[in-house]
Formats: sequence, structure tokens, C-alpha cells
Amino acid sequence: MESGHAVAVFGAYGHTGRFVVAELRDRGFVPVLSGRDAGKLRALAASDPGLDVRPASVDDPASLDRALAGTAAVINCAGPFATTAAPVIEAALRAGIPYVDVAAEIEANVDTFAHFADRARAAGAVIVPAMAFFGGLGDLLATAAMGDWTVADEAHVAYALSSWHPTAGTRDAGKVSRERRDGRRVRFTNGKLEYHQDELPSLKWTFPDPTGVRPVFGEFSMADVVTIPSHLAVPEVRSYMTVEAVEDLSAPDTPAPAAADERGRSDQRFVVDVVVRSGGAERRATASGQDIYAVSAPLAVEAVHRILTGQTTTTGVASAGEIFDAPGFLRALSAHLSLELRQ
Repeated sequence: MESGHAVAVFGAYGHTGRFVVAELRDRGFVPVLSGRDAGKLRALAASDPGLDVRPASVDDPASLDRALAGTAAVINCAGPFATTAAPVIEAALRAGIPYVDVAAEIEANVDTFAHFADRARAAGAVIVPAMAFFGGLGDLLATAAMGDWTVADEAHVAYALSSWHPTAGTRDAGKVSRERRDGRRVRFTNGKLEYHQDELPSLKWTFPDPTGVRPVFGEFSMADVVTIPSHLAVPEVRSYMTVEAVEDLSAPDTPAPAAADERGRSDQRFVVDVVVRSGGAERRATASGQDIYAVSAPLAVEAVHRILTGQTTTTGVASAGEIFDAPGFLRALSAHLSLELRQ
């Protein structure tokens, strides 16, 4: 159990934010509920009496300062992160506390590294973007798979989702990302992000049993194309998504996730299969579990725990695999993830 540190959750009433609040409570932290909609914050607090409610808006720095006052860290769960990340990071820097977010938006994560790396390093601050299912988990798996390798030729991150019922936040973030890249696709190749108009290639990926061979779309780029090469010497990063999940995400009438257990998780199952290759050698790390939104909560909260207890390797803006001991971090999530590492 934690020592009662207060942790601000911006966007606490959102789908992922609620999981984060519950995980903080389970771990012995004291969540401080924040976000733009005061009514939704009060409704959330009514269902969990005793929690502090601090409405705030990203266009009102003073309100953000009040929201973070006296807290030990902030977890930003409010997308689109193209709008929220920078103001909340600025507030965290003013408050002198670490910042963690669950952003899956590629461009927002690029912005965080580009705009805050020097300032955060100079201040000795800790900023961890994409500390979630997309971006954080794949980076941890790739880092663990690398082991003692200092370089690799390529990294592949393949996702098998039994279904994908997107939240309203996922749809909004996707719309913002598409607008920012003018409808183009993005990939990480030759050591840099590249925007293109090519159609997604269709192929098959052999996941570990019992998932087995599944049709996937290649170059279905997620935040991993930012987090992995931010610290690993891998010039080619590719990601893949099962066809059924892409079809669910693309359909305008796919419903939002529905709770299927007492923790509020949906019945969605996932497998994340990461392969890194160097020369003729290959290493692999795989994680599986339930509900991509719910599992973002233990990822983000474990990050806060490790930051506040000094279990970090650097300061500044850093992805999960750079700032944490990747194998140890993954083992700490054994209650939420099934893991397999082959080197």
C-alpha cells in the first residue's frame, strides 16, 4: 500500500480516468478529481465519498494550479491530448510535480518530447507520455525483449484484439490526429517518422497460441512509433492490428465499451506480441490480458508509484522503457497481465 500521496487525475470522470481513480484508491493513493465538467466531477465524487473535487480548464492556468496544489503527481486522462497535454504539463512544472499521461495520439506525444525535453531535464522534472496500453506497454515489452542488445535492426509490435469498442475519447482523438496529418498515414522508417498516403498492407501475423495466425493490417501506427525509438536504437518500428479490431474502430455505429465484470472491465481480450530483430537473431516479448482501457490504469499508477519512490533511471521527458526497469515493471503488473519473454 502507498503512503496516502494525493495524485491529481485530470479527466477523472472519463472512461479511462475512472479506472485510474479506482486503481489509485486500490493502491492506497488519494485521488484528487479534476477536469472541465464540474457536474461530472461531483457525480463521480458522490459515488466514492470523500474524494476532493477540483474543476479546472486547460485555458485557465490558475484553475490548473489550484487543481494540482498539494498533490504529489498528476495523471492526465483527458483527450484530445493535442489540447490538454501542454497546459497540464506546464501546470505540473509550476507545481514541481511529475506528470504522466495516457495519450495514444502520435502527434501529441511528439510534441511533448519536442517542446518539453530541455526544460524538464533542466528542472530535474519527470514527464512520462503515453504511459498506457498504446505506447507504454509496447515500449516496455520492446525494451525487455532487447535485453542486453544496444541496437537492433527492427521492432515489430502486433496487436490482437478480440474486438474494439472505442470510447468517445478514442474517436475524438482519432479525428484530431487525422486532421493534424491531413488524412495521411504515419510510420517510423529509416530512423524517422514518415507521412504517406499508401493503403494499409494486409498480411498475417503468427501470435503465440492459443491466438495463432490472424489477418492483420500492417503499419497500423500507434504511439509505439514515438516511444520505442525515443530511446532504443531501432531504425524501423512497425505495428500491426487485427483486421476485426480495425473494422470495429472504423465503423461509426460500433458501441462504446460495456462493463462485463465487477471492476467495470469489458469482455475484450488482447495480446501484444513484440518482436525485435538484429542480424539473424530474434527476441520476443508477449503480454495478454483484458480490456485495453482498464489495463492503462495499472500502467499509469505503477509509473507514479515508481517515480515517487525513486525507482527511475533518468529525468526529463522519457518513455516507460527508458525511465523504468522494463522487466521489473512488467512483473509488477502480473495481476493484470500474462507475460512471456523469449530471448
